[in-house]
Amino acid sequence: MIQFSQVEKWYGDFKVLTDINLSVRTGERIVICGPSGSGKSTLIRCINGLESIQRGRIDVNGIELSGSAHQVGQVRQHVGMVFQQFNLFPHLTILQNCTLSPMRSLKLSQAEAEATAMDYLRRVRIPDQANKYPSQLSGGQQQRVAIARALCMKPQIMLFDEPTSALDPEMVKEVLDTMISLAEDGMTMLCVTHEMGFARSVADRVIFMAQGEILEQAPPEEFFKNPKHEITRNFLGQILNH
Repeated sequence: MIQFSQVEKWYGDFKVLTDINLSVRTGERIVICGPSGSGKSTLIRCINGLESIQRGRIDVNGIELSGSAHQVGQVRQHVGMVFQQFNLFPHLTILQNCTLSPMRSLKLSQAEAEATAMDYLRRVRIPDQANKYPSQLSGGQQQRVAIARALCMKPQIMLFDEPTSALDPEMVKEVLDTMISLAEDGMTMLCVTHEMGFARSVADRVIFMAQGEILEQAPPEEFFKNPKHEITRNFLGQILNH
């Protein structure tokens, strides 16, 4: 479904990704973790063309992301993304937030888009909030709306960029529960997160990044029991004892 081949990226003189080689199978659930500044968010932002690369190649669902607007547009039809900040339109209701893109990009009628949106709002357990505005919802509810909005585009891949890091602790569980439910449906997922409990329970593979490189990748049981690099062991020691 996704293939990185010798991908490298710079911001000016700073090299943010170094020789990234990664294959993601259809239906695979991957958690990406590592210290701040290790390139995790940049990596997943490359998958839907939010970041361009200077070297290497990325293929998503059979389409090479070479930087052309047409190819980026094609890929984005298959890829949903949920960010740290909810990025909801404050002047639109929850229902309108969820129907805008399907009506514009997928050319759904308003009735079709609203029916789809209500299905996914039920899925994330907030259909009763459909006619409210984002400011009237808690952070956890807003993030669940963001997930529903992404799902309304019927993506084959979902990307999550630290989706719980802006939330109060008591709201984290409701968002993680929503993501676990998605994972159980077989959605291809890549999630940047420090939530190691989520990684243990959901991931098929945990990828550890540091200084722009993938240092190790393994199934959760192996990753947590037998990390190979000292950097990984130090990271896990800090985060698990936090």
